[in-house]
Amino acid sequence: MSVGRKTKKEKRNIGLGWRIVFGLIIGIVLGVLFFKNKMAITAMQNIGTMFIGLIQMIVLPIVVSSLTVGIAKMGDIRKLGRVGLKTLIYFEILSTIAIVLGMIAGNVFEPGAHVNVHNLQATNISSYLSTAKSASSGGIWSTVMDVVPTNFFASLADSKMLQVIVFSVFFGLGTAAIGQKGQIIIDVLDAVAEVMFKVTNWVMQLAPIGVGALIGATVAQMGLNSLKSLGYFIFVAYLTMIIFMIVVLGGVLKIYNVNILNLFKVLRDEMILAFTTASSEATLPRIVSKMEKFGVSQGIVSFVVPTGYSFNLDGSAIYQAIGALFMAQAYNIHLSVMQQLTLLVVLMITSKGMAGVPGASFVVLLATVSSIGVPAQGLAFIAGVDRLIDMGRTVVNVVGNSTASIVISKSEKDFDEKKNITYLAKLND
Repeated sequence: MSVGRKTKKEKRNIGLGWRIVFGLIIGIVLGVLFFKNKMAITAMQNIGTMFIGLIQMIVLPIVVSSLTVGIAKMGDIRKLGRVGLKTLIYFEILSTIAIVLGMIAGNVFEPGAHVNVHNLQATNISSYLSTAKSASSGGIWSTVMDVVPTNFFASLADSKMLQVIVFSVFFGLGTAAIGQKGQIIIDVLDAVAEVMFKVTNWVMQLAPIGVGALIGATVAQMGLNSLKSLGYFIFVAYLTMIIFMIVVLGGVLKIYNVNILNLFKVLRDEMILAFTTASSEATLPRIVSKMEKFGVSQGIVSFVVPTGYSFNLDGSAIYQAIGALFMAQAYNIHLSVMQQLTLLVVLMITSKGMAGVPGASFVVLLATVSSIGVPAQGLAFIAGVDRLIDMGRTVVNVVGNSTASIVISKSEKDFDEKKNITYLAKLND
């Protein structure tokens, strides 16, 4: 009888996803009420920053513990090498498809064809310019060399995800290599992961407040009028991202007998959270947990998802392609087929070479547009709405990396179908 009463009580509770939506609506209302109010904007930004900080506090401990345990249980360096190679090839193919789709959308819909740059309000992008200059000067070799950690604890302190992943992989392999002696390490890190997932659940109860504050600060700074002049550009970007998720990612999952709608249902709360915070890191702990419940093996999801947040940013790739063509069209610069192929190649290289750079999507655009003759300062006109588009591309990145973990797990025949069926059945109850 008590179980029945508990079930009824649970059914009366408002789900996290709905609470985040309510927080989003309240945040928009507060943003409109406190438009250009510096004190209110500062307060909302600080509350939102504290929430993101709580999430970031959890991310690296989960990556280290889950990935080390997953690799240790995998135990086969040849399998790890195969998984790593498959993952990188998959990332490169999907990112390229995303860029091509963005370029097709830019050519078909021409979002910048009817825009007069002289009527647009410019935004200060000096910080992006300096970041782009320093990032591009290092080149791709600088990025490759920066993957190797010299001090693991410094990597943790600086939140260098790729260095943490590399250390965790080696630590996991070493743990597996010493056999039974390594079991104590696996048990301890398993417990650490469980603790951090529990902390994640607690922190996520604050998500409606954090989300409301973040979106409120954005609206209060920009105002709803900022959507008017660049509304078509935003519409084209979002339409392309939706097409990519449903058609491209949906098609890839269909090959492996997974329905994209089921994935959307599983990731509903995380998609709302990603949209409102514009932070992939905010969703990483729950993505790892949910993909494990979905049937993906611990080792694969713990490796693929964190790595994907550096190398598989499909939403960002779409935005960069559309943004570059938007600016060319706004400046009445006609791009030949050869120039657009050059743009494709440059985007493929720069998007990988600047993984982990702050404001990477915008920085990549700055480093790319010069290759097609567009003035870098022209991007100051779309910088104002970058946050709004960032919300959408973060959702695509989250869905894209979740999809990648399923595909790699299925291709390795390391996907638990029974676990998947049970989880989906429970979700539909």
